[in-house]
Amino acid sequence: MNTKNLTLMALLISVGAALYLVIPGYGEGMKPDFMLTMMFIGIFLFPDVKSVFLLGATTGVLSGIFTSLPGGFIPNVIDKFITAFVVFAVIALLRKAANHLIVSIIIACCGTLLSGTIFLSVAIFVIGVNIPFGFLFVTVVLPAIAMNGIAFFIIYPIITTLLKRTSFKTALSN
Repeated sequence: MNTKNLTLMALLISVGAALYLVIPGYGEGMKPDFMLTMMFIGIFLFPDVKSVFLLGATTGVLSGIFTSLPGGFIPNVIDKFITAFVVFAVIALLRKAANHLIVSIIIACCGTLLSGTIFLSVAIFVIGVNIPFGFLFVTVVLPAIAMNGIAFFIIYPIITTLLKRTSFKTALSN
């Protein structure tokens, strides 16, 4: 793992954190997690275990720090870490197909679905959130899937186009 790649991963996560901070909340104060979108882009660009570990851990900790849910730190760390490795496994299984934009968007949306489900489950069972899972799923997770899918559709092609013009060693340059 080289310094350029670490720097790019840090930039992706920091852009996601900035987007997370400026997006207003909805549905009980919850927000779509754009750090998740940037984590997925990082996994698509750097599909190796070390990078996925760093992306999942960093995104989980930062999401946990910025969460608006009281006690939401632990659910964020758990959900980002699990989601990062599941998305990594899906990308590894669909190696050639994952390079197509539509398949990438579907993977990102499914990753958001998984992340939201894990987050809500951990939040309800571990910290005792008293709001029904179904209500939170419909009002928070489903809109987050749509917003993250749209954000991925817009941001991923821009980043891939820019990276093809640079000397970064990513999955796109192979």
